[in-house]
Amino acid sequence: MYALDIMSWVTEENLRDWLERYRSLGPFPGIGLTFLKSFVPPLPTIVIVGMNAAVYGLWLGFLYSWLGLVAGCLTAFLIIRRIASHHRLRKWAERPKVARGMEWVRRSGFSYVFLLSLFPVGPFVVINLAAGLAGMRLRPYLLALASGKAIMVLAVSYIGNDAGRFLRNPLELLAVVLLVLLSLWGVRSVEGYLSRIKSIKERG
Repeated sequence: MYALDIMSWVTEENLRDWLERYRSLGPFPGIGLTFLKSFVPPLPTIVIVGMNAAVYGLWLGFLYSWLGLVAGCLTAFLIIRRIASHHRLRKWAERPKVARGMEWVRRSGFSYVFLLSLFPVGPFVVINLAAGLAGMRLRPYLLALASGKAIMVLAVSYIGNDAGRFLRNPLELLAVVLLVLLSLWGVRSVEGYLSRIKSIKERG
């Protein structure tokens, strides 16, 4: 019931009013809202990130949203990894959706976290649970998370800062899509480079 009350309050108008009211606190309201997303799954990522961009401006809004999302996911991941042996978590891990996620993490953890981090909606809790329970190493997790969230937040912030621009100039939407594709190629290149270095060290 309490969760339903929260979700009924989370509208674009209420979020904008709340962010404007506490804007004197600097970045903390914008960062805090996105941080909570990792622990309160029903919170609408697109609305929160869009409002941050509308209230703080494109680049500050992007930065605050990115910091909050990455910090929230990282905190959840570290907590899960630390208590992964708890019997209740192991029982959770046996659920089909989580089990499939863990299997994917074991095969290609970087791609799993990166690709799912690109989506503004999705099972963020399951992503962090699967990565933590599978014992994914911190460096590839953080690299995949930070880069994936950066692309997603930038795209949503760009749209949320002035959605009308795409009606005035549809080519700008194409530019956003190209940015996502180029970023995907760049991050996969980094992943391949790190994998080659790891292989060389293991052989050496």
